[in-house]
Amino acid sequence: MIRLFIAVELPPDIRSYIKDLGRGIPGARPIREEQIHLTLNFLGEVEGTMFKDIRECLLKVKKNPFPIQISGVGHFPPRGKPRVLWAGVTPADELICLKKRIDKELLTCGVKIDKRKFSPHITLARLRDSPIQRVTAFLAGNSFLKTPEFTVDSFHLFSSRLGRNGAIHTLEESYELGS
Repeated sequence: MIRLFIAVELPPDIRSYIKDLGRGIPGARPIREEQIHLTLNFLGEVEGTMFKDIRECLLKVKKNPFPIQISGVGHFPPRGKPRVLWAGVTPADELICLKKRIDKELLTCGVKIDKRKFSPHITLARLRDSPIQRVTAFLAGNSFLKTPEFTVDSFHLFSSRLGRNGAIHTLEESYELGS
């Protein structure tokens, strides 16, 4: 079994720009810079033959490159005790379109698609017993976050192995847009 997810990688300058957000909040575990990404699909554990099928079906995804920007911050869950700090994405329409095209191809090879509404975001930190006042101050202080615009010109299939110090992501395949 292999644990898989599909994501858009952020350019190094964008990752560097957002990597330290949330560090000042007690109980926050920031995402390591090299692991900052925008998840499109979390596939979970799959068998080796399904892994091969997924790699091949993703070759059929067609979409032109498009610009996006990291913009604003929030937390999950939206109500209740915050567990995740995130940065948003604008505009999200093209990204949602890419995800739908990926979902369509994954369905053809027998992958079950998560039915929850897709909310494009970049996880910045995981929270554990963080004081709500500090989380609220973080949200207020970063509400106008805007990175430079960048072009999404590919998406990637990653495997993920859980380790003592968090997940270790391995790039399995890259898929260029516009081809």
